[in-house]
Amino acid sequence: MTQETRARVHAILAEQAMIDPSEVTDAATLEELGIDSMGVVEAIFAIEEGFDITVPFNANAPEKSEFDISNVGAIVAAVDRLVAEQQ
Repeated sequence: MTQETRARVHAILAEQAMIDPSEVTDAATLEELGIDSMGVVEAIFAIEEGFDITVPFNANAPEKSEFDISNVGAIVAAVDRLVAEQQ
């Protein structure tokens, strides 16, 4: 995981949760941050736009998605992987 990716993902999720980025930790779940299902979709769009990637996420069946949203660290790792695959 790159520090830049982590910082950018933390900032996107903090904005969605309307909290300070310093309150976002890799161990936190989106639920713990106060991000509901609509917020997850908005965060995914923001990540796609911010990193110029396509996230394989199905909002209708998130548990079947190839994009792990189990916690912030998993999201950062998945974004890193998608960015690397695109290069």
